[in-house]
Amino acid sequence: MSQSYGPAEFQRDLGVSRETMERLEIHRRLLGEWSERMNLVGPRELEAYWPRHALDCAQLLRLAPGAKRWADLGSGAGFPGLVIACLLAHEPGASIHLVESTGKKAAFLQAVTTEADLPAKVFRQRIEDFGAGEGPYDVVTARALAPLPRLIAYAKPILDRGAQGLFHKGADIDAELAAATNALQGGASGVSYRADVLESLSDPRGRIVRISKAP
Repeated sequence: MSQSYGPAEFQRDLGVSRETMERLEIHRRLLGEWSERMNLVGPRELEAYWPRHALDCAQLLRLAPGAKRWADLGSGAGFPGLVIACLLAHEPGASIHLVESTGKKAAFLQAVTTEADLPAKVFRQRIEDFGAGEGPYDVVTARALAPLPRLIAYAKPILDRGAQGLFHKGADIDAELAAATNALQGGASGVSYRADVLESLSDPRGRIVRISKAP
């Protein structure tokens, strides 16, 4: 997608309100300020905020219409968790839980949450310690966190309570799915999962993997 894709194009494509755009602008601005003193995103990534990050994250809402309770594992710079929180801030009952073990990154997530008045809660802890969190959740997400076998293991306590997993992946998805065969079959737990590979709206090479408990 063109680097000229900006906030006007994003608002046109998503049909979001001015207030939502203002919240996303707060995220983008603080991302730039904090990235000057810590490792969040590089300058080129910041320039590509709208097509490469905001749109890439926002598409998850179309895959889970009506979902209000989200858990984002390894939230880092807030993708997709803070973007989802910005888009759902007007929804009664929306709650996005951001899990991040690095103190500085957790502080960044809290700063954006506070300034943009988002329905988000930051958990400064390891994913293994978060477990099922304050579930049940509707959706569990993670972006650029780990290969699929590890993602399924991380998300298992949440998936097993009925959430669907929506995970951003790249062109090597076939290899990751093959490596995740044992995890999808449930391993020793006996709980098996179904994996659906969906096309990305923002990147022709990208994919979204939906993980859900097998019927």
